[in-house]
Amino acid sequence: MVQRTHLTGARVVLPEGVVDHGRVTVEGTRITAVGPAPDATPGQADPAHSQADPAHGQADPAHGQADPAHGQADSAAAHGERALDLPGGWIVPGFVDLHVHGGGGASFSAGTPEESMTAIRTHRAHGTTSMLASTVTGDLDDLARQAATLSELVEQGELAGIHFEGPFISPHRCGAHQPSLLRAPDPADVRKLVDAARGTARMMTLAPELPGGLESVRLLADSGVLAAVGHTDSTYEATIEAVRAGATVATHLFNAMPSLLHRTPGPVAALLEDERVTVELINDGTHLHPAMLELAFHRAGADRVAFITDAMGAAGMSDGRYPLGPMEVEVKEGVARISGGPTAGSIAGSTLTLDRAFRRAVTIDGLGVVETVRAMSATPARLLGIADRVGSLEVGKDADLVVLDDDFRLRGVMRRGAWVVHPELD
Repeated sequence: MVQRTHLTGARVVLPEGVVDHGRVTVEGTRITAVGPAPDATPGQADPAHSQADPAHGQADPAHGQADPAHGQADSAAAHGERALDLPGGWIVPGFVDLHVHGGGGASFSAGTPEESMTAIRTHRAHGTTSMLASTVTGDLDDLARQAATLSELVEQGELAGIHFEGPFISPHRCGAHQPSLLRAPDPADVRKLVDAARGTARMMTLAPELPGGLESVRLLADSGVLAAVGHTDSTYEATIEAVRAGATVATHLFNAMPSLLHRTPGPVAALLEDERVTVELINDGTHLHPAMLELAFHRAGADRVAFITDAMGAAGMSDGRYPLGPMEVEVKEGVARISGGPTAGSIAGSTLTLDRAFRRAVTIDGLGVVETVRAMSATPARLLGIADRVGSLEVGKDADLVVLDDDFRLRGVMRRGAWVVHPELD
């Protein structure tokens, strides 16, 4: 018997807006109904938001009371019905992270299924139900081996794909990447990594101004892999050429690229002004001043902004020393920096989780809940081509959702109909 669960009493964030006193019904792994709860009083919700899957019928208005069709003596639970009341909270879609290197003390660059699953589980527990595994600059053969391992997790449905960050980036903007391992984006090398991923490569970050950059952007676009401009010393004009060649993503906009200046606008202006480009933003309070986040939202809008973590292994962990590819990182007061070598002191990713980024966006940055949801879920899902399954609370989609309390703190996480964090047991 397929369990039917009714989540009621919370504010439900749908693509069209917020439904007060809403309901989400889950059967198996799918959402089968969303909208106002049947007992909601007039004016509490817009009926246009209500959806139901005819194949499953209407949800039981009694929300867990006995089903008259089976007799008053039979409880709803006995017939696979369960209601969970979440008064005062919020139900939002599961978060989608385009850019994450690790978490829980583990790293995708370790190249083992065990470490990768530790990172995946860490971020799932913080609301990220879909994510790309991001690599770090390394030897090409090592990266190819990592890709082969990660591709199996994509095929198993644990990951949404692989993101190669490096080695095709600028030595002038390498950040936490090992300078000695950087190289120009020779299309043959780019092809080697894409092929090693066996159809699971979803994105590659590169510096388009380097030799072979534009040709590599075209190769990626033709291969169905997102070409992302990042860790770049590109000019405004060269970035425009990259977008024309097929680049559609800005890797952590503002970070690891020339600043936005009045006479030399650089890549930031070129990436913000083009409607074809989705811009990543790290909203941890360290990588971006709130005014820059507001600038990006004002110019690009939530439909072109994707909040990311760029998290490394220390996400979800305490301060200390952690590996990041071949580099060592020291975390102090939650901020990760390279601990030695020519790039010592450089910020090395983040220790962010997307539930914290959500809360900060709403309570500190002053963004609306609906636009924050788009930047956390709908926009990255659409970019990855998985919006038919995830990214919004709609009938027929995977039951990936996050429950927040009235102060936007995480209370529960569901992925494909199963609780990762149960709101009654948190």
